[in-house]
Amino acid sequence: MTEREYQTPCYIIDEEKLLKDFNMLKDSLEASWNHYRIGYSFKTNSLPWLVTFLKEKGVMAEVVSDDEYALARWLAFKESEIIYNGPVKERTSFERALLAGGIVNLDGRRELDWLEELCDSHPEREFSVGIRVNFNLERLCPGETTMGEEGGRFGFSYENGTFGRVVERLRRRERIHITGLHLHSSSKSRSVAIFEAISSMACRLKREFDLDLSYVDLGGGYCGGLPGRPQYPDYFPAIAAVLKEEFSPEQTALIVEPGISLLSSATTFETRVLDVRDIGEKRYLITDGSRFQLDPTMIKSSYLYHFKLASPKEGRRRMERQCISGYSCMEVDRIFELENGPELKEGDRIVYENVGGYTMSLAPLFIRYFPDVYVRTNGELQKVRKRWTPKEYVQNCKLYGGKDDDTGSKLRNPE
Repeated sequence: MTEREYQTPCYIIDEEKLLKDFNMLKDSLEASWNHYRIGYSFKTNSLPWLVTFLKEKGVMAEVVSDDEYALARWLAFKESEIIYNGPVKERTSFERALLAGGIVNLDGRRELDWLEELCDSHPEREFSVGIRVNFNLERLCPGETTMGEEGGRFGFSYENGTFGRVVERLRRRERIHITGLHLHSSSKSRSVAIFEAISSMACRLKREFDLDLSYVDLGGGYCGGLPGRPQYPDYFPAIAAVLKEEFSPEQTALIVEPGISLLSSATTFETRVLDVRDIGEKRYLITDGSRFQLDPTMIKSSYLYHFKLASPKEGRRRMERQCISGYSCMEVDRIFELENGPELKEGDRIVYENVGGYTMSLAPLFIRYFPDVYVRTNGELQKVRKRWTPKEYVQNCKLYGGKDDDTGSKLRNPE
């Protein structure tokens, strides 16, 4: 399939770049802390092709809901290959994961109750769990965290004593063992210093509570693919240097849960200019992509992009300002302002870079449905997800009158 034979909008994953970044991650971990596990963040992008590609590389599934847990099982991950995190676990999958020996990081009080009741109902079993730690990272790295002084809302607070009380409560049960810490925390900077601080906290907790841990889970939040920013070989030697104050690779595994850092630099989102219009003194370009597919949380202030022009650049005048907009009927769907650039015309393509993380999983079914996804391998494109049509949209729905939809007979191909 040539570059002009596929429809826009679409996401394109470059398999070679994805593999290169994965190998960089793996090689950096092996060189710094050769006892490790990689848990891929399903919430970042659970595209089945991507998940199974990583599974073949020995990656675990890091999930944060019953639905994601079920998807991991559907895609043939064993329970022992799943890391179960997050505050909205369901009791059935929570118990299943523990009984199967999977990695479960406790995140809330109700999970403590479930664990103790499970222990009581299986007197012949012993259970190993991790604890999600909530701590004041902002105090350690001022101005770098996403939460700021307010702090995060996940896990058990160290500063107010909740974490200590949880440790004490679990230790009253002879058959429950605290074998891990989960210390994921979000940051704006994604700096090496953030992960040094998180690693330092793991060491502090081990000393203070005399923990015997089989793993330390640092979560995700690494940079990936951006020039001038930290890469995996920058993070893990620094992390290892701190962890070795209290831990050794022989006894304690390092778990990392990459998402954006592993995927974004390998993924582009390609759109096409549908219409050019002048309103007042401003030039607007309507494209078949949307800000909702690029920035669903509406927090980005800039994008990496390049053009594929339908006709030669020579002879095109330069324009002081052009507003690149999406297809939706919402005025907020303005993607960026192109300043002092070539005049864009209908049929020109705009390719956005570093967009693989969260964009596919957070993009809504608003006005248009999910777009195609391709994987580029050795220069050839393979479609790994077909764009949704009304057939996919109405699946599992009932129609008026209470009848189940029969898409085969009630829908017609719009073409």
